[in-house]
Amino acid sequence: MAVAESGADTEIKKLGLFQQLFRFVAIGGFCALIDAGTYSVLLGVLGWPTWLSKSISFILGTTASYLINRKFTFSGASTGNSTAKAGAFAIVYTTTFFVNMGSNELLCRIFEAHEAWQFGLFWVIAQGLGTLINFVMLKWVVFRD
Repeated sequence: MAVAESGADTEIKKLGLFQQLFRFVAIGGFCALIDAGTYSVLLGVLGWPTWLSKSISFILGTTASYLINRKFTFSGASTGNSTAKAGAFAIVYTTTFFVNMGSNELLCRIFEAHEAWQFGLFWVIAQGLGTLINFVMLKWVVFRD
């Protein structure tokens, strides 16, 4: 098993910035489906409030993102103090949570969202802002090589 893990680490170390960004976006797209699907069900089907629906969907998408990106995107994830990295990740994503949830809620209130397309558009805007913050902070702070 150690040989297989070593091979996986070597592959990640060879990734350049654009390759990491591509993987991060691809994985993020998958995790965004988890987030959006959960958000849609909780908000649209169950009728939960936007803040609660967004909170739960964000946590599920974020957890998946952490686990997958740690394994397949960032080489720095396999080095150093994993407890410190998990703590730094928690700080980054807690900050992003408030930015993501806050911008989504703010847009919904400012534009008095009532239509499904409005909720979808504001979700995309909040998600894009969160994705940008996450990549920068994960690449150069949490999982730095």
